[in-house]
Amino acid sequence: MLFLGIDPGLRRTGLGVVSYNGKKLKLEGYKLITPSVNLDLPKRLKELIDGVCGFISPYPLTSAAVENVFHAVNAKSTLLLGQTRGAIMAALILSGIEVFEYSALQIKQTVTGYGKAEKEQVKKMTEVQLGISLENLPMDISDALACAICHAVSVR
Repeated sequence: MLFLGIDPGLRRTGLGVVSYNGKKLKLEGYKLITPSVNLDLPKRLKELIDGVCGFISPYPLTSAAVENVFHAVNAKSTLLLGQTRGAIMAALILSGIEVFEYSALQIKQTVTGYGKAEKEQVKKMTEVQLGISLENLPMDISDALACAICHAVSVR
C-alpha cells in the first residue's frame, strides 16, 4: 500500500511517497515544490497545486497525510501557511484522496520514539526506517517522508 506525506510551505513544499506492507517500509518517490517568489499569491498557490497534482498522478493513492503546523513566526506567516495547506488539501480531495493530519509531535513520536526530537534525529530515523540516505536532500523532503511513515504506521 502507498502512503503520501506532505510537509507544506509556500516557499518549499516537500512530498514523499512510501510503500508499507505491514513489515517493511520502502521509498517510492519524492519531490520538492518551490513556487516562484516573484508571483502573486494566487499564482504561487496554482504552481503548488499543479506540482502536487503532477507528482501524485502516477501513484494509486487513496490517502495522504499533511503535517498540521500549529504555530508560525507571525500572523501573516500563519495566514499564508493556512492558505497553502488549504490549497494542498483541496487538490488532494479533488483528486479523490482522503486527507489525514498529524502534528509534528505525532510524527516525531512515531518516527523516533520521542515527540520532541530534533529535525536531524527525525531525518536520521527516516533514513534508517527506509534503508536509504537522505544526506543531500533538504529537510522538507525528509519531513514529508517522516509524515508518510507516520501515516503508514498509524493506519495499518
